[in-house]
Amino acid sequence: MTQATDASPHPRLPLPALIAFSLPGLGPGALAIALGVFLPRYYAGHFGLALAAVGGVFGLIRLLDTGVDPILGLIMDRTRTPVGRYRPWLISSVPILMLAVFMLFEPLTKVTVAYLFGWLFLYYIGTSILGLSHSAWASVIAAKYHERSRVFGVLQVVGILGATTVLLLPSLLEGRKGVPPGVAVPLMGWFVIAAVPIGVLAALIRTPERITTNTESERFAIGDYLRLIFRPDMLRIILADFCLALGPGWMGAIYLFYFHDARGFTIGQASLQLFIYVAAGVFGAGILSRVAMRFGKHRTLMATATGYSLGLITLTFMPKGQMIPVAIFMFIMGFLATSFALLDRAMVADVGDAVRLQYGQNRVGLLYSMITMTQKVAGALSITLSFTVLGAIGYQAKDGVVNTPAAIHGLELVYLIGPVVFVMLGGACYIGYKLNDRRHAEIRAALDERDGVGVEAPVIDGVTGSQAEPGRFAAAE
Repeated sequence: MTQATDASPHPRLPLPALIAFSLPGLGPGALAIALGVFLPRYYAGHFGLALAAVGGVFGLIRLLDTGVDPILGLIMDRTRTPVGRYRPWLISSVPILMLAVFMLFEPLTKVTVAYLFGWLFLYYIGTSILGLSHSAWASVIAAKYHERSRVFGVLQVVGILGATTVLLLPSLLEGRKGVPPGVAVPLMGWFVIAAVPIGVLAALIRTPERITTNTESERFAIGDYLRLIFRPDMLRIILADFCLALGPGWMGAIYLFYFHDARGFTIGQASLQLFIYVAAGVFGAGILSRVAMRFGKHRTLMATATGYSLGLITLTFMPKGQMIPVAIFMFIMGFLATSFALLDRAMVADVGDAVRLQYGQNRVGLLYSMITMTQKVAGALSITLSFTVLGAIGYQAKDGVVNTPAAIHGLELVYLIGPVVFVMLGGACYIGYKLNDRRHAEIRAALDERDGVGVEAPVIDGVTGSQAEPGRFAAAE
């Protein structure tokens, strides 16, 4: 099925196969918006749960779930099956995620805080399994420094396409005769339920994965975990990823409140502006991944974080309710923001190579679990803190409530101050970062020499499980 087109030790995955491999990100991309922006407001506004209760549940679940990711990452690193390391995990995530999404977006019983808590927990288990296995697999598909910018760029674009799809629903349905309020949110859930199994199947069919025989040490202790966290290169990525997730996540949690009540947009118009923000990432992922190839990942990230923080300050001077000026602003911000997750994850793959060279252990799954943990902690804090502060200043989220000018002013301050500070700090974390393209090339050369590239284990080719020649796709795992 999948043919290699490069005889080098680490050939590129052809673009059609790379797109197919990226399709499991379609559902999570949609969920990043549907669950991060629309679902908290849906449960607070449509179902009438208290703001503090909704924020507390989202925060507590994400904090509890952070303990799951390192365990999953370590188990994935040790997984050996006849069909590869990552395929079984990707497959197992599908039924878990589909069930959780259905129950969250189409509640069958009365919605309570306990109901939200239980199904959110299952949802985050499913997304952890899918996200970790997919990212870890991507890191070994692309073995070269600059190729990782390309691969994670395509993954980012596919996630953005999922996000933009669900963002169109409120704009298309708002105000239509016979369409009840809130109907767009369940439709977002149905899109995800369809996209997840289709995307995973496409990846399994088109993407080869090498079956490896393990010759590395499997002993692992808590000291090993701490050693990875406090590696200077990995620690910088963890801190930067936390800040770069917390800033936009903070804004996303209260985005609809801010754009509706403080900026004078309808929910449909606000959704359209967010669509522009997210869709700009398609251009950002393609262009900024190429910029990173020229100037380095960390330098590109420092520049985009600085531009994003400074750009946010100009939002206060934008005219209220005016679509075109704000649309231009949102496009620029979305263009810059797409680099955050894209380049952070590509740099984690580079650290994984450095760890394997230094310690003789494949720990890429565990390394990615650290990044998913920072995302979850940042997400927990963004929703919990912003919702708690809004409740404390007297802001009312329930549908139809008219808030006081003081509450609206507080909403404006909450929306902007935190994100500006955190995104700037995230970019600053990469000052003095040393794992650049030259250093990574030295690491890969040493790994190839030690591993004896060309004497590899068989490759599982597509979903059929047929084995390919070792040289066809040496970088598969």
